[in-house]
Amino acid sequence: MKRLVIAAVSIAPIGEGVSVSDYVAEAIKVLKDYGRVEWELGPMCTTMWGDPRDVFEVILLMQEAMFKKGAVRLSTVIKMDERRDKPLNPTDKVESILNKLGEEP
Repeated sequence: MKRLVIAAVSIAPIGEGVSVSDYVAEAIKVLKDYGRVEWELGPMCTTMWGDPRDVFEVILLMQEAMFKKGAVRLSTVIKMDERRDKPLNPTDKVESILNKLGEEP
């Protein structure tokens, strides 16, 4: 079975002011261009899924983009889920909860 992880990632520069959306946009550009992981932008984090090596590599590239933009310090939070007993995808996880609530996915 192919390895797949789902990761929730939040990268934010420290000491760069109240709004950091310009920095986040630079990181998302890298993610869009990377092309080897699927992803979804959220209000508090970006969820991505793919091979763990690719996920970690693109996170490092996203950090580097923020440093190149001028950040001197970053806070990065990664929460990752990896299953090896069955295929894993974010849609299945959400559908499982909705089904338990008796709601349609």
